[in-house]
Amino acid sequence: MALDYRGDPPQLIPASRFKYHLPYFTPQEVERLSEKQRGKLSITQEEKARQQACGFIEAIGADIGFPRKTIATAQNLYHRFHLFFPRKDFAYHDVCIAALFVSCKIHDTLKKTRDVLIASYAVRFPDRAAKAKAMGGEIDIDPNQMEHDRQRLLAIERLIVETICFNFNTRLPFPYVIKISRAFGASKRVSKLAYRLAIDSFRTLLNLQYPPHVVALGCLYLAALLSSFERGTTPEQPGHNSAHQIAATLSKSGDWGRQFQAHIEDIEEIAHEVIDLLIAAAQTPTTANTSPQTPSSPSPHLSRTPAAPSVQVPYKADQLIRLKIVMRETEHPSRIRESVAGGENIAFDKSDSTLLGRNDKTVRFMFAPPGMVDAV
Repeated sequence: MALDYRGDPPQLIPASRFKYHLPYFTPQEVERLSEKQRGKLSITQEEKARQQACGFIEAIGADIGFPRKTIATAQNLYHRFHLFFPRKDFAYHDVCIAALFVSCKIHDTLKKTRDVLIASYAVRFPDRAAKAKAMGGEIDIDPNQMEHDRQRLLAIERLIVETICFNFNTRLPFPYVIKISRAFGASKRVSKLAYRLAIDSFRTLLNLQYPPHVVALGCLYLAALLSSFERGTTPEQPGHNSAHQIAATLSKSGDWGRQFQAHIEDIEEIAHEVIDLLIAAAQTPTTANTSPQTPSSPSPHLSRTPAAPSVQVPYKADQLIRLKIVMRETEHPSRIRESVAGGENIAFDKSDSTLLGRNDKTVRFMFAPPGMVDAV
């Protein structure tokens, strides 16, 4: 006879394992997890795979018409997924589509699985999509193949929602960019650049490491630096602070740190990470992706997809490098961050990820880190 636990409090229900949701990871945790899932890929190859996946999500989202919040969350879900699952075990486009499908549910921008798959086929097979469009129809895909892809998408969707412990609360830096820019008296030009940098930040792992208001501050800081570096002082609009003034304020500790609960060391790390992304994009010519047979491909899974939208860089690489050198000369020492796990061992090991997606063991998913759950 099966036992009925429906009337019991959660702490009395037996479970084979607890899995706690960690909203953010320390840089050390991210590096440790990424190294484990990277496999035989080099760091450069892993970064290339990450950028191609983010571009693929961007292209599908633009084709369907998803808002920015849906696209950004999907990119973040993709990054989180590969902190727990090896890249070699999954085709990147399958994970991207599943992440986008979960994200559209989180933000209530719902689409059917067929709609998302059709959009992905149009990005993966542009020649067939162009031919179908010329004939006034949609891309022709074998129904059996589509059903096979749908089943695979649903299987990966389950793994993704388990990696976030079914916690569908999400906070993005975009509204914080607007509010913080107003608080600092930034001009519309600097605010727009900071917003654009916040969009690009989702091509990195920053949003898995820092709260959204801290990411917004880092993007505003970099936007002010980009707008003022090697440029003369220009009068801003009445009631606004110049980019030079904002950069000078955020380059040293002050009342703003207490007001926004942020550390200068963190926003400097964010600014460096984003400018590294801009430098890499400025140094890489936009070309079609290589075939899976060529040595420059980072993985056999990175095949047949056309060049996806890349980071838009209105600056030259040498200018960005000079700015980065200046930033390094004035940066503060990195601070030691404590894990949100509260000092408990959350078992970043193989057994932790192998419990996901299984039905033979009972896993209790907690919406918060151990210390916060215990406090509740």
